[in-house]
Amino acid sequence: MIGIIYGSTLGNTEDVANKIANELGLECKVVNVSDIKPSDINAFDKLIIGSSTWNDGELQDDWESFDFDSLEINGKTTAFFGTGDSQSYSDTFCNAMGILYETFKEKGANIVGQTDTSEYNFDESSAVIDNKFIGLALDIDNENDKTDERIANWVNLIKPNFE
Repeated sequence: MIGIIYGSTLGNTEDVANKIANELGLECKVVNVSDIKPSDINAFDKLIIGSSTWNDGELQDDWESFDFDSLEINGKTTAFFGTGDSQSYSDTFCNAMGILYETFKEKGANIVGQTDTSEYNFDESSAVIDNKFIGLALDIDNENDKTDERIANWVNLIKPNFE
């Protein structure tokens, strides 16, 4: 089964997690990271991980307190999504996604779902590697009109890895 695990403070990232699940159309479980422990994440076959970015490029609070040391995800197909504000926080846009990426990469996850940065306006992000976002970056505050299309395009990109 696919686990869609998210950290959300204001509900935007939770909404995105549910939209991804609906668009994916596969058997999956959508869970707030505050309601799950590492062993639960370890039990999923594949993962989609999301977080909003807070303050100066930090993880959402529920992810901050998560026990990453107990994750056993070596070889698991994993994709990432993140929400951020590309105008007010142009130099840390979706950094939380980059932080999670680094942690899961160190644990041996098989990461899929990189996306083009060319249609975004921001200065810097730790979620960009080799000129691509490591997953789906969304700016609901300033570009909400693009959210559904970005989700649909990204899900089409990652879906073959999750079937």
